[in-house]
Amino acid sequence: MSELIQPKVLKGFRDFLPRDEIRRALLIETVTNVFRNAGFVPIDTPALEYSEVLLRKSNGETEKQVFRFNDNGGRDIALRFDLTVPFARFIAEHYSELYFPFKRYHIAKVWRGEKPQAGRYREFIQCDFDSVGSDCAYTDFEILKVMYSALKALGVTNFRIHISHRGIFNRFLDRLELKDKSEDILRIVDKLAKIGKEAVIEQLAEIAGAEKAEQIVQYSNSFPVGADFETVLAHIESLAGGAAPDTARLRDVYQLLCDAGIADSFVLDPSITRGLDYYTGIVYETFLTDLPQLGSVCSGGRYDNLTGLYMKDTVSGVGASIGLDRLLAGLEQLGIGSKEACFIDAIVFYEKGNSIRRNSAAASYLEQCGCRVEVFPEPKKIQQQYGYAEKKGIDWGLFIEPLPEGSDSNSEPDEVSVSPALQNCAEMPVRLKHLPSRTETHLLLKDVPASLKGGKK
Repeated sequence: MSELIQPKVLKGFRDFLPRDEIRRALLIETVTNVFRNAGFVPIDTPALEYSEVLLRKSNGETEKQVFRFNDNGGRDIALRFDLTVPFARFIAEHYSELYFPFKRYHIAKVWRGEKPQAGRYREFIQCDFDSVGSDCAYTDFEILKVMYSALKALGVTNFRIHISHRGIFNRFLDRLELKDKSEDILRIVDKLAKIGKEAVIEQLAEIAGAEKAEQIVQYSNSFPVGADFETVLAHIESLAGGAAPDTARLRDVYQLLCDAGIADSFVLDPSITRGLDYYTGIVYETFLTDLPQLGSVCSGGRYDNLTGLYMKDTVSGVGASIGLDRLLAGLEQLGIGSKEACFIDAIVFYEKGNSIRRNSAAASYLEQCGCRVEVFPEPKKIQQQYGYAEKKGIDWGLFIEPLPEGSDSNSEPDEVSVSPALQNCAEMPVRLKHLPSRTETHLLLKDVPASLKGGKK
């Protein structure tokens, strides 16, 4: 006999057991419905792209993180490291086939060859949604509204979306004669919440001088989080040199948030800069109020020229990305969502003296009533069946009472999938058992759907 191969997973990669994958699948289903209800459509792009497409304008650090190799045909290819660059290529390649504004969502795996550590893996899912081809206040507002709606749909109530505008900050840096150092300054200011005010000032002083470093932090940190929106905006507007289209855009967006009745969940926070250099307009990050240490669970912003590397036409866009793994971890810590998520409402147990045909017919009847039902397929010991249900997280078990002695079992219809035949099942006597509490109820099959809906935990 040949030596067995040891089952193992690559470092930085993971298997997901059903209980974890179900939670992730349900989260994805929830946010997908929010995207669709707002008019966003799905796209997909290949996991592999030509390296020149992915890396044409990347810095050395990005190239170090990319899984890159030559395929069997000698082509230089790489696994996508995010969903934004492939989206830019997608827009350029299919520009004539698309309609604008084009609102897309894309939920898929990406790969980065960075050092694995707690909460950081080499393979993970990104959840992006963008609106491209329109540069106006409403499209900025629409992305913010979708972020708000997604969190509400997931059952999150205590959160704040922190917004700012890169244009205002860039004008401020221009007044300090630091425009040529803006990328480095943005990356440092973006660390404010992580490393603190003093550390940021120290790093800024190395490239801007001590006095200007103090001014930059003062711009970013003059008011407590949650201060009046207009007060904060008027302050940074004066520091940037007065009114301009960027401050007008923020006022328009905030007015739309007020009109929609959701403005209380948004705060103007000048410390939000988003360190990536392609953002040019509104930027934002989302924090769970009860878990501020978790970091942002949804972030993004507006960019002026998404496709500049691939086509001559300028395409402006705005979008956001939900950190699925981080958000899932936060929801679990907050106790939001099912601890043992399950797709099934009830399982039909197979007792001695019962009939698999009756069990199957009963399940088909319940399915037509809108219940999600599973049938245990063979007459194993009942404790084994209980163990199966428990491991799957199924709360309700159903026992179909055997036919009385002398009954003709062949009277049951062969065509159990035909609705008129299933009507014969409605009067079946059954026992419905709540498995966590082991309590039982005797009733007719036709009464089970109402009991399941009324007794869900």
